[in-house]
Amino acid sequence: MKTVNMLSKRLLVAGLVVFVSCNSGEDKKPAADSTPTPVVAAKPAAPSDVIIVKHKVANFAKWKTGYESGDSMRTANGLHNYVIARGVDDSNRVMVAMRMDDIAKAKAFAADPALKDAMKKHGVTSTPEIDYVHSVLNDTTAIQQTIRVMIKHKVKDWDTWKKLFDDHKQARMDAGLTDRVISYTVGDNHQVTLVFAVADLAKAKAFMNSKDLADKMKAGGAEGPPSIFFYRVAQKY
Repeated sequence: MKTVNMLSKRLLVAGLVVFVSCNSGEDKKPAADSTPTPVVAAKPAAPSDVIIVKHKVANFAKWKTGYESGDSMRTANGLHNYVIARGVDDSNRVMVAMRMDDIAKAKAFAADPALKDAMKKHGVTSTPEIDYVHSVLNDTTAIQQTIRVMIKHKVKDWDTWKKLFDDHKQARMDAGLTDRVISYTVGDNHQVTLVFAVADLAKAKAFMNSKDLADKMKAGGAEGPPSIFFYRVAQKY
């Protein structure tokens, strides 16, 4: 009888263990995934119409403080900060690029005597060079290079020039240049403005002075010598 009782007790205990184990498995819920969802930064919208202003300043820090104090005035006129840059060969030569909501409004603002007075007050020492351009390419991909080169020149025919320009891309890449902006003057695609990221300054300057580039520009219908400006991005908005 003792053997039977002992056997019964063991079976009872085993049954309870199985019961508890099964219930424990059913009650358990999968642990919540505590891994944070990665945040992917949105790629900034590429501007289509941009005003580019270049001029010299007496002191960059003083000018920049004054420039930023006019943010609300620019916004009221449909202009939005995009890039501030300084010349590579002359760091007091400044370039400002702003997105435009309305070109007529932007031109009226640029011609306002009050703006000229403010620029003079903040240390602008030269007559501003102003361009209003429409971008057909504006690569906003984040890159390490901060040096850029801007080239402006006239062409006889946009389509003819663009085909030769596209065909010459490998030569630009071999010179360490990356296409960033392809644009033309708003309302006039005979005036081209280009921006390239520069990986090697000496190499880029040699390319700009090369016979190969001169021949391609001539074949593409470029008229007159190009305007070339090497600059370093000081701030992007």
